[in-house]
Amino acid sequence: MTGPTAEPERGGPFTGEPEVLTVGRVGVDLYPQQSGVPLDRVETFARFLGGTATNVAVAAARLGRRSAVLTKVGADPFGTFVRDALTGFGVDPAWVSTHERLLTPVVFCALDPPEDPPLLFYRLPTAPDLTLTDADVPWDLVRRVPVLWVTGTGASVETSRGTHLRMLAARGRREHTVLDLDYRPMFWPDRDTASRHIGALVDEATVVVGNRAEVEIAVGTADPDEAARRLLARGVRLALVKKGAEGVLVATAEGSHTVAPRRVEVVCGLGAGDAFGGALVHGLLSGWDPVRIAECANAAGALVAGRLACADAMPTPAEIAELLTAHQANANHPIVNHPMLETRT
Repeated sequence: MTGPTAEPERGGPFTGEPEVLTVGRVGVDLYPQQSGVPLDRVETFARFLGGTATNVAVAAARLGRRSAVLTKVGADPFGTFVRDALTGFGVDPAWVSTHERLLTPVVFCALDPPEDPPLLFYRLPTAPDLTLTDADVPWDLVRRVPVLWVTGTGASVETSRGTHLRMLAARGRREHTVLDLDYRPMFWPDRDTASRHIGALVDEATVVVGNRAEVEIAVGTADPDEAARRLLARGVRLALVKKGAEGVLVATAEGSHTVAPRRVEVVCGLGAGDAFGGALVHGLLSGWDPVRIAECANAAGALVAGRLACADAMPTPAEIAELLTAHQANANHPIVNHPMLETRT
């Protein structure tokens, strides 16, 4: 195991330092191959790479970004699967360490209803990704990586909670420090505890993204406009509040704007938020204005909502550009300045 000031040796086909380092949840997703039935009636499952932080890294890599994940798996065949899958998706697995006594998490979902599938997490007694310690962290990379992405789930238990806070302190609220609120009640003892610890992460972030329920946990209100105001008042520079069928509120100190959603026939709602996150990373790294970022991210999320799987379903630049072009054509708008049609910087 490496020391807190050292970084692990990097092997494999990856060249250049990561542009984005995501931190946290990883697992193996088992998706039913029968839709609209509860888990006890599912006959067959398909296996995919999953976990919020991991999916965001995959989504960013699909858009051409150099991505890496800081996480932990078990010493089991599923841990091997995670590393191999990351490599196959072009995500650097150099900072995926192993817990010798815990198992790699497995998550079952039922496509019933498809737009909001219930999840059954096998992460007991705890998940390896919640045991991150200072010794697992590439500290120099955390300080200098252009985008550091953390999630609210990372603060749900120790030792992960303290490690996250020390990473954010070491980074010093450097741009772009992104917090995906990622509030999942099953990972927390109660709402007050979640609010306190997720709130501590908010105070170290420059970008915060979440839905109405998540911003209510973070800042005490589910009203998107008021939540955005409270986030900005706490030093956040870019707040994105997902409003479901009403679109996404994008807010900075200069003002706010709601970006309309993309309409799709939902196959599976899981992974859409992570595709949104990968496109958000891409837009931040490209220096786009917040509205352009949200338009691109909405399109990415819509594409994944129309597919089965998370990591495997992440869209390419061409697919996002095609959806944006079709949307503007249907709206009789001129096709100009499509984010995904431009060479990234």
